Amino acid sequence: QVQLVESGGGLVQPGGSLRLSCAPSGNIFRANTMGWYRQAPGKQRELVADITRGGSTTYANSVKGRFTISRDNAKNTVYLQMNSLKPEDTANYYCNAKILRSSTGYENNYWGQGTQVTVSS
Repeated sequence: QVQLVESGGGLVQPGGSLRLSCAPSGNIFRANTMGWYRQAPGKQRELVADITRGGSTTYANSVKGRFTISRDNAKNTVYLQMNSLKPEDTANYYCNAKILRSSTGYENNYWGQGTQVTVSS
């Protein structure tokens, strides 16, 4: 069974930085598009950023210029560097990945368990 394992959340002061990481556990053939979503209490889950295997990126307007998504294809790992954090960035951040478990299989959508990011003084 494939699971996405996230790390890097925590408590940070406004203006600070955090780096999130996410990688699948278990054997896979390839991770295609990978990304990060977030959900704050009482709000819908929203896309923060995603990145294709070729490196094309998409960002939410609210994080452009502050967050950077990147990936290591050899490790099937995705990162989210978050700078200039604001209290409104506080949320549970979820990793998402479209994964092929074999060369002849279908792409499936996977979610991580979530990692909490809290921006507060």
